[in-house]
Amino acid sequence: MRINIAEKAVLNKILERKKKDAYRPEDVDLNDMLREILTWANSFVPSESGSILLDDPVLNQHKKKAGVLYFIACFGKGSGALAGTTLPINVGIAGSTYTSGKPYISKKVKLDRNFYSEIDQKTKFVTKSIICAPINIKGVTIGVIELINRVNGDDYGRGDLTLLKIFAEYTSTLIQNSLDARRFGELSIRDNLTGLYNDRFFYDRLAKDIKTSLTGKKDLSLLFLDLDRFKEVNDTYGHLAGSRVLTELGSVLAASLKNRLATAARYGGDEFIVILPDTSLEKAMKYAEDLRKTIQEFVFIKRRRPGGEKALSIAGVITSSIGVASLDPSLVDAGPDQSELREALIKAADSAMYSSKQKGKNCVTASEWIFLAGRKPSQ
Repeated sequence: MRINIAEKAVLNKILERKKKDAYRPEDVDLNDMLREILTWANSFVPSESGSILLDDPVLNQHKKKAGVLYFIACFGKGSGALAGTTLPINVGIAGSTYTSGKPYISKKVKLDRNFYSEIDQKTKFVTKSIICAPINIKGVTIGVIELINRVNGDDYGRGDLTLLKIFAEYTSTLIQNSLDARRFGELSIRDNLTGLYNDRFFYDRLAKDIKTSLTGKKDLSLLFLDLDRFKEVNDTYGHLAGSRVLTELGSVLAASLKNRLATAARYGGDEFIVILPDTSLEKAMKYAEDLRKTIQEFVFIKRRRPGGEKALSIAGVITSSIGVASLDPSLVDAGPDQSELREALIKAADSAMYSSKQKGKNCVTASEWIFLAGRKPSQ
């Protein structure tokens, strides 16, 4: 039995299922899990076709438009054309099962007003009967599993639906385990206070981005940021207020990178660092200047925490000194020591940041560092 699986990008999108704490989806391979579920479901309830559909948690969370269900795994005639495609959550027997959260059995779909015939038109398949069960995680329906046309022309019965519900529960358990594994993985590379990546992840990410830069002959820029007058906040308002400032600064940084392929990390204390792949020094300087202005104008601790510290509305105190260094791969020889190159790039951005401090703070400085062919990196 051939089982078609949606592309990795779709699977990662489906697993971006979060509550209040945000995390990026990392590599979690669900292929074997999905194949196993459908294989066992089909062995217990032999059918001509079947699918697992999961919702889009981001669309459903923000309610920007009507939600959809993704065909993330399917088998049967024409199923290759379905994997990765979507179905509105209010359409068809799958949609009815998803919205009601109740299992569904349809022995003659032509007489069922919920049946959606356009899928058959796409796959050139003839659906006669369907059983469908909701997939739930912690009481919330996130998708459905369905089987179509019991083999030998037999009708689906209540016993078949009971078995399918068991596989739906098995699916939800495995998905939850994948989410938990991903979450634990995220905790090991995230800074607890700001939610940004930690320095350990940063060093690994920078090494990979440098390699990509050299291979693809694309610029790579690095931004080093230090908060000005942060000690003054701690001394005036206390360390809890200082921690809240760092947390909010993390949110500011994350928001500034929302539409960029970039990595922001807390380097230590009140120092932050941003990797900007495929970004020239000129573009990185513009981003850094926009970020500097945003931080300067930002009002920290504007709101009171429920049951916690009062609002302080700290404005005009916290600013930032920023240094920017850029790697031009055209000036790098064929075989540089990439570890040495990484350290030199960090040092260059850090030195540029200290130059901003010396100039009076609250400004951006570009490093003049260049990695020349045949020479070691130097500032």
